[in-house]
Amino acid sequence: MATKKRKTTSAKSSLPAWLQRPVWHALLLGLLGTLLYANTLGHGYVQDDAIVITENTFTQQGFRGLPGIFQNDTFFGFFQDKNKARLVTGGRYRPLSVATFALEQGLWGQSPFASHLINILLYGGCVVLLFWVLRSSLASAKKWYRALIPLLVTMLFLTHPIHTEAVANIKGRDEIMALLAGLGAWWFSLRGLRTGKWLYHLAGALILFLGMLSKENAFTFIGILPLIWYVFTERRIRDLWLPALPYAAAGVVFLLIRSAILPDTGSGPVQELMNNPFLRWNNGSYEVLTFAEKLPTILYTWMRYLQLLFAPVVLTHDYYPRHIALHTWGDPLVLISALLYLALIAYAVWGVLKRDHLAFGVAFFLITFLPVSNLLFPIGTNMAERLLFMPSVGWALAVGVGLFRLGPLLSQKTKKVSWASVKTPLAIVAIAGILFSYKTVLRNPAWESNYTLFTTDVEVSKRSAKLRNAVGGELLAQSAEEPDPARQRTMREEAVGHLQQAIDIHPLYKNAYLLLGNAYNYLNQYEASIDSYQKALQLDPGYTEARRNLGITYRQAGQYYGEQRGDLNRAIQYLKEALRLQPDDYEVLRLLGVAHGVGGQHQQASAYFEQAVQQQPDNATAWFNLAQAREYAGDTAGAQQALARAQQLDPEIQQKMN
Repeated sequence: MATKKRKTTSAKSSLPAWLQRPVWHALLLGLLGTLLYANTLGHGYVQDDAIVITENTFTQQGFRGLPGIFQNDTFFGFFQDKNKARLVTGGRYRPLSVATFALEQGLWGQSPFASHLINILLYGGCVVLLFWVLRSSLASAKKWYRALIPLLVTMLFLTHPIHTEAVANIKGRDEIMALLAGLGAWWFSLRGLRTGKWLYHLAGALILFLGMLSKENAFTFIGILPLIWYVFTERRIRDLWLPALPYAAAGVVFLLIRSAILPDTGSGPVQELMNNPFLRWNNGSYEVLTFAEKLPTILYTWMRYLQLLFAPVVLTHDYYPRHIALHTWGDPLVLISALLYLALIAYAVWGVLKRDHLAFGVAFFLITFLPVSNLLFPIGTNMAERLLFMPSVGWALAVGVGLFRLGPLLSQKTKKVSWASVKTPLAIVAIAGILFSYKTVLRNPAWESNYTLFTTDVEVSKRSAKLRNAVGGELLAQSAEEPDPARQRTMREEAVGHLQQAIDIHPLYKNAYLLLGNAYNYLNQYEASIDSYQKALQLDPGYTEARRNLGITYRQAGQYYGEQRGDLNRAIQYLKEALRLQPDDYEVLRLLGVAHGVGGQHQQASAYFEQAVQQQPDNATAWFNLAQAREYAGDTAGAQQALARAQQLDPEIQQKMN
């Protein structure tokens, strides 16, 4: 009986057959990762895709644009202005991810379907590689642990809806490529350590360098790799520095290239709220917060990040001011966040020294989170969900290991891991995976277009000036395509509401004033339109677009008051303002000629029509108008001369005008 009992126990503690097929696990996990985002294949270009794809001069040139991509700030191809390209502190240098878009353009032209498909496949590859590097890292671990941890961790990672911004938004490819490179360096470095062949380390360093060219946060793997070697291969600390040299060298080369492309200008903090959330409105202007003043808000966002990882219930792409309000040390959440992160740091240091895998997961999260945390340098916004893409690997590892350890306790089998003890962790991860997957699939449609994204997320980020402005602009753009006049007007009125709220939140938001001027113009509310443009110009006298639109609105207002309201004095007043801003505008000159002619001021009308024909000397109508003005002014000879020129350009002009 004793022998039979031992066989039964041994059988129960052996791995089920389905857990002994890691290749199938990797393939199925990768397939699931791609299927979760299959409903994005019909989506278009959204959000920042304009900056790196559709309105990027270098990307649109295809292969010919590659040198420009590698020789400039990432934003330069969009703004074509060195000053505007460095809108955020330190600039951005991510040429490799942008280069992939240029390659696509050169190979098959602009295709959002192809770009989304590539993103999905890269994400699937990321999932497979994560599973495999975890298997490789746990080569010497016990069978249950080695079989289950990669499965639990990868399932948590691949289904997490926090990744929708990185995968469903084409521009998010930089996040995926950076993590792919980091995981690739992880795998090659382990091979290098175990085989003693430096070629693996050189390959890993090259891959990591390419990751840094995709997005700067891949640089954090220079610090993570030695921790991996220490924790998973049990190397001594003094044996870690030599294999770390190739990876450190790759980081140095990247920093040298980056500093050459983006030299430090020594400029102070950005003064625009949309690129620096740590500004405070005080007596009609913004003032920069000190580090001590902005730290509570930073700590608050760190708590929000943890909430998004554990409970991604409400998602949004926009955490700009003031969706995230400024916080003070009096906020209990700030203090809780500070204490929690201090505890995480302490546990990570203590646990990593003991080669604890859960502590390593925490350390991975903290190290990869640090560059995007706003602690070391401002990132241009309070927070963003895409910034958790790489740190979520550490979170998934910590949670997966933690659940595995809880398994025996939950099953009341504290001495040995068996199928009975792992069922509960597997069930928890399965339920979480189902819920996460459901949320991911539901979230993806929001990224179909700017209109769907902005109108969806504004219901969450109600106090974001940037999103209110974006919704207003998108409503105006969509209204131009709306055939129903009533619906068109409703959309423009809705745009006004959003834009006014954007200005209430950010009183110096010049783009919001510009768009508000456009909205009022479309609604034929010319005085309000003019006032909005003038406020935009007060904020930026060199605002070319506002100046141009103001001139157009003055012209339209003049035409409206002259033709629709019969108020010639007001019409002429507006038209003269239009002429001051657009002295070479033929239509303004024509309207001024008409207005003065109707008012009986034929000499002035003739003068304006003369300027009009100077602008369009081959316009038969312009010469005919001049002929009539001269006739009414008593200049018969001049009238005959102008009429002859009009008939020379268009023999039938007299019949057409009569």
